[in-house]
Amino acid sequence: MNGSVTPPHARHTGGLMSSIYLPRTADALAFAMSTYGIPLLVLTTTRSAVLTGAAFALEWIPRLAAFGWAGSVVDRRGAAVVFHLASLGRALALAAGAVLLHLHPSGTLASATVMVLAAATGVLTQFSYIATETAGAAAGRRAGSRAHRVQAVLLGIDQTATLAGPALASVLLLAGPSSMLTVITVLSLLAALLALRTPPSPVQAAQAPKRQAGASLLTGWRTIRSLPALGWLVTGLTLSNLATGLLQAAGPVIVVQHFGQPTTAVGLVWSAAAAATLLAVTLCRFALDRLGLWPVGAACAALASLGCLAAAQAPDYPSYLVLVAALMAGDGGMTVVLRTLRSRLIPPQKFGSTLSATILILLLPFPAAGALTALTPPDALGHVITACAALQALGLALVFTRLRTDPALRT
Repeated sequence: MNGSVTPPHARHTGGLMSSIYLPRTADALAFAMSTYGIPLLVLTTTRSAVLTGAAFALEWIPRLAAFGWAGSVVDRRGAAVVFHLASLGRALALAAGAVLLHLHPSGTLASATVMVLAAATGVLTQFSYIATETAGAAAGRRAGSRAHRVQAVLLGIDQTATLAGPALASVLLLAGPSSMLTVITVLSLLAALLALRTPPSPVQAAQAPKRQAGASLLTGWRTIRSLPALGWLVTGLTLSNLATGLLQAAGPVIVVQHFGQPTTAVGLVWSAAAAATLLAVTLCRFALDRLGLWPVGAACAALASLGCLAAAQAPDYPSYLVLVAALMAGDGGMTVVLRTLRSRLIPPQKFGSTLSATILILLLPFPAAGALTALTPPDALGHVITACAALQALGLALVFTRLRTDPALRT
């Protein structure tokens, strides 16, 4: 960038609260409510475990398809513009869905409506997520030596939204599907309006290669392959995400149909899991200083594996809630290890492309988990979860055995 030209975002004078934190809060809450609330809405509307799993897959498949070119669009058009348009589009889609479900609460049209909502909110949420991440990164760069404070606040916003979103969606669903969709619509509209206060990010040159996103992902993939420690850890977390995704996709069926709990109980499970994850992340920050990456990662892997294996055999709802929370706490600790490791190993000039490829690989199991849920009879879900938990335990044991003497995790 030419140092003699002041970029637009550098001239922005708005405070972080109104320009970054408030838009991020509204979008993160809408993100969490739609991610966990839409599959629950499908189960409530259709009473079908097959469609519930299919809806979970439909949420994630468009996100993965949009991942590569969402970043390219943000680079070309700017984070503020993409954030505004994606949030506005999500608000319009949800508003239309709320009206249709109010007029036709059941039947073929209702089923079609909730399935389309799953796909539409998935792809639009991916665009808003990439845009808010880009805006947050730009805010951190502007903060200079205080960048870590900005990122800490953004992480706190995301975790708080994950804690509150599922429970809020479940409670609102008691008043009817239209009530839940209306609140998410309002949050999306609020995010779209607040996005107008987000500092415009520097836009890449119009003549940038059209295949920049694909080339970036290919560069990231090659970088992962060139770093064995990073590749092994990503492999282990990918296997873990298959088990986690299956519990998320099958959660409404297990809690509502198997344990006979109300829909609010589904949101409570994932709110408790988010609280456990937040606690685990906090504890891992101190543990890493004293013990190092491998001991903390191995302990978290053992906790996640045992929690998932036990959750598949949980006899009642309270034990299921506790075990899922333990699983997610272990998964959160492994994520801290992954973030620390990739910041150490990935060359700065390849960090963005490698980060994108890493996230894409880690998200691939989620649509697969939705498809598994859709194809599995409800009575057999426990057996499938047990098999995935066994695969997770075996994979993580192999990964951390392989990494036990790796210098990258012993530094």
